[in-house]
Amino acid sequence: MLTSRHQLSNITRMRTTLTLDDDVAARLRNAVKARRRPLKVVVNDALRAGLAAMEKRAPAHKPFRTTGFNLGPSLVGSLDNIEEVISRVEGERHT
Repeated sequence: MLTSRHQLSNITRMRTTLTLDDDVAARLRNAVKARRRPLKVVVNDALRAGLAAMEKRAPAHKPFRTTGFNLGPSLVGSLDNIEEVISRVEGERHT
């Protein structure tokens, strides 16, 4: 039976296979060349930075508010009955 110490060491040194999109692979190759560091180091640094950014809480946004104003009374009367509104605007012979 494994102890929690053994299980933790398995988690911290995980070996896995990743399938990268072409654009991500190209950016990693460029980063490896530019930093002159092994792929493993560049990938781990990128994951640490990305995970840290994901864990940060998004700043609270101020709610969007609009200012209303009175347009005055409706020029066609009540808008509750659409047939009545069309009759007023287009005349009684609307179809």
